[in-house]
Amino acid sequence: EGRLIRDYRPRYNVSFRDDKRFLLLRVERQHPFPIFKLCRIKRDDGAMYFGPYASSAAARATLDFIEKRFGLRKCAPRVPDEQTYKHCLNDIIRFCSAPCVGKISEDEYDARVEDACAFLQGRRPEILKELRLAMEEASTALDFERAGALRDTLFLLQRAVKQNARMTQSPELKQKHAMDGIRELGKLLGLRGPPRVIEAFDISNTFGSYSVASMVCAIDGIPRANRYRRFRIKTVVGIDDPKMIAEVVTRRYRRLLAEESKLPDLVLVDGGITQSRAARAALDDIGLQDLPCAGLAKRFEEIYWKDKPILLPRRAGALKVLQRLRDEAHRFALTYHRRLRSRRIRESALDEIPGIGKRRKTVILEHFGSIHRLAKASCEEIALVPGIGPEMADIIYATLHPAGGESSND
Repeated sequence: EGRLIRDYRPRYNVSFRDDKRFLLLRVERQHPFPIFKLCRIKRDDGAMYFGPYASSAAARATLDFIEKRFGLRKCAPRVPDEQTYKHCLNDIIRFCSAPCVGKISEDEYDARVEDACAFLQGRRPEILKELRLAMEEASTALDFERAGALRDTLFLLQRAVKQNARMTQSPELKQKHAMDGIRELGKLLGLRGPPRVIEAFDISNTFGSYSVASMVCAIDGIPRANRYRRFRIKTVVGIDDPKMIAEVVTRRYRRLLAEESKLPDLVLVDGGITQSRAARAALDDIGLQDLPCAGLAKRFEEIYWKDKPILLPRRAGALKVLQRLRDEAHRFALTYHRRLRSRRIRESALDEIPGIGKRRKTVILEHFGSIHRLAKASCEEIALVPGIGPEMADIIYATLHPAGGESSND
């Protein structure tokens, strides 16, 4: 949602206009004496992430609670020692278990981290019951200030844990359905096993211009963006999707062969028998006769396998895996195509202005940010750009606002 808002900037939605993202909790379980930290970007770095949390207050309250409840450290050193302890008061005022001075062993500390992770995943509901009981006891003892603080903490924790539990369950369910789908697909196509790595290709162009191709990859049925690739068509002129498919398939797998990289279990192309035949022929030409290749046609959602269409029920797991990957390849290709097209439109608009070279073009774009904003500017505003001046500003304005075109704001 945040990415879409930043891309399309809807008029009445002011959220996510900046670069901020929802907060997450991150812990590196592979490190000795792990600590939990707040972050905004989830990376494929081997760490465990919890969230994102829609409420930053809930994320911060959750971090504060698990540090105190489970005795987790918050000091900066990767491996704390006695010297670290001399400059730290967390053992006294933050309920830290102080593994740095041997108050607990590394195994005992790891067990605490494991319990904290289980709590964040919603697998320790008794902890919230303990907090509720403490709140009720404080209220009974007329300690309303403490009861109120416990109530606020409980509310934020319930909100954070429920949200994280839903998000944990959703990927697990999605992964299960994807694995069921690729097992079904492997049996349907008669493969040696489930196609755990699938690479899918799609073409995007406008009447043969700005022709590009995309390749997306799924592992165990789940798309992996870090393995996506983009191609600009180099050898095909005009509208000829099968030849374009053949070109990018050849380029992709010829490179993998040269690098001695691992090949996918299945190649998928967006299209019917013509596109699948073109991909099959390209693979055969480079010596990959044994690499499975299929096509998925949009109209009836037929799987083309060895030149024969296979029509599955719309709810079939095997079909859903291929549809998701085909649609993702289409989205990725279309995004790249639009980017190239808009870049060319922007460049051509500046190139048509007499007296504007590369240096001035760069200065103008840095000043206004886009041609759209430049077109809205007055002559006086354009003249303020360093190196432009009133005379060149008049030329730029006249080129962008020809007679009979857009009227002025007078």
